[in-house]
Amino acid sequence: MSEPGENHQLALDIFLEQRPQLRAELDTLNPLAAQAKKESMAQYRAERLHEAFEAEAESLGLFAWELTLQLVARSPEDFEARRLEVHKEVAQMAGLSWEAYCQLHGLAD
Repeated sequence: MSEPGENHQLALDIFLEQRPQLRAELDTLNPLAAQAKKESMAQYRAERLHEAFEAEAESLGLFAWELTLQLVARSPEDFEARRLEVHKEVAQMAGLSWEAYCQLHGLAD
């Protein structure tokens, strides 16, 4: 399996490829806005891309990591399996039973 950072970068690339209007907006950002934030244009552009990615995830009712998985999954079944795997890891780290975690996040057990 790819590293999480690799998956996320691939998902961002796919996300941007599917949205030519967003790419055009990012390519024409005002350099003065980046300068005002004391960021390079690359940093400023990356921040705007991440904001758009997170907004898209939220509009779909997903966490950003779920949108990442959705974009890089080989099939809907692959997405669901990987998504549940991550949710189970989070439940375990949080010290919650799987049943309680599913209830909390509206997941089918």
